[in-house]
Amino acid sequence: MRAAVLREYGEELAIRDLPEPEPGPDDALVRVDACGVCRSDWHAWKGHGEWADDQVPRGQVLGHEPAGEVVAVGDAVDRFAPGDRVVVPFSLGDGTCPHCRRGHGNVCADGSALGFEPDAPGAFAERVAVPRADYNLVERPAWLPARDAAALGCRYMTAYHALVERAGVGGGDRVAVHGCGGVGLSAVQIAAAVGARVVAVDVDADALSRADALGAAETVVPEDVDAVPEHVRSLTDGGVDVSVDALGIAETCRNSVRSVRPRGTHVQVGLTTEAERGEVSLPTDWMTRWEVSFLGARGMPPTNYADLFALVEATGIDPGALVTRELELAEVSDRLAAMDDYDVRGVEVVTEF
Repeated sequence: MRAAVLREYGEELAIRDLPEPEPGPDDALVRVDACGVCRSDWHAWKGHGEWADDQVPRGQVLGHEPAGEVVAVGDAVDRFAPGDRVVVPFSLGDGTCPHCRRGHGNVCADGSALGFEPDAPGAFAERVAVPRADYNLVERPAWLPARDAAALGCRYMTAYHALVERAGVGGGDRVAVHGCGGVGLSAVQIAAAVGARVVAVDVDADALSRADALGAAETVVPEDVDAVPEHVRSLTDGGVDVSVDALGIAETCRNSVRSVRPRGTHVQVGLTTEAERGEVSLPTDWMTRWEVSFLGARGMPPTNYADLFALVEATGIDPGALVTRELELAEVSDRLAAMDDYDVRGVEVVTEF
C-alpha cells in the first residue's frame, strides 16, 4: 500500500509502498477514503514535542484524521465487520483502564495516538490498522460522507470536546476563539450551533470572513485594536464566559486568558511551538483575583462521538463547509510546509491515495 512516511524533520515526506497491516485479534483494518491534514501533523513533521518527551520518531506514517470503510477484522472483534463505514479517532484507548471505563479514553495512560507513535502507524496511507476496534472505532452515519467525516477528525471533535464537554458552553454564553485555522473555525461553528455568541480573533482577513460565515457575531483583527483582551471585553460586557486558544503561541494564550469575565474559563487547545517549548507564562495573580479557570482539552473520547453526530444532525451545521481543498497523497508535504507561514485556510483533506 502507498503511505507517506516521515524521513527527516521538516523535509519532504517519502511516498513508499509498505506491506498492508495485518489486524490482530482485537483490531480492524480500515480502507482510508479521506484523511485531514492537521496542524498537529505539522508539529510532528517539524519534530516538535521533544521538550515533553513527545517527539514523533522518524519513519512514522503520519495522518490522524481518517474516515473510510472496514475491510477486515480480527477474530475477537464483535461490533464491526467488513463493509462498515467508520471514523477513526486519533486518541486510541486500551478500553479497560479506569479512564476508559469512565468515558475518558482520550487520556488513557496505556493508549496511543494514531499517526504519532510507532505502534500506531497513521492514515496518510491506503490502509490503517485500528487497535482494540470494539472500543476505539466509531460507526459513521449514512448521511456523513468520508470527506466531511475527515473534517470532523482531530480538529472538529477536539473543538466539540473543549467547548461542550470540558467548558459546558450552551445557549446565551459568550465565547471568544483566538486563532481561526481548522480547529478555531470548528470552534466557531460549534459554539454558534449551541447558541453562544462568538467573537473570532485572527490576523487573517480570509480566516475571519470564514468565521463570520460560520456564525461569529464579531470579528477582531489584532493589529486594528490597541489590545485584544480589552477589545474582546468591551464587545462582551466585561468578558466572555469561555475563551479558547486554538493556536498555541504565547500571545494567543495570554490574550485568551485575559478575555474572560470574572469566574470565566479559558480552554487550551492549541499546542505550543519551538518558541514556547511547552511553557507559557500566565497572569496567575490576575487569574486568582478573578477566579479564572484554565482547562486543557485533547481530542475526544471515542465513546462520545454519538453526541457530536447528534448535534450535527439536529442543527444542520455542515462540517464539510470547513473543507477548502482536496489533496492527493503526494501533496501533503507541500501543504505541511505551507503551515510554516500559516498559509493554509480552513481544513484540507487527502482524498486520493
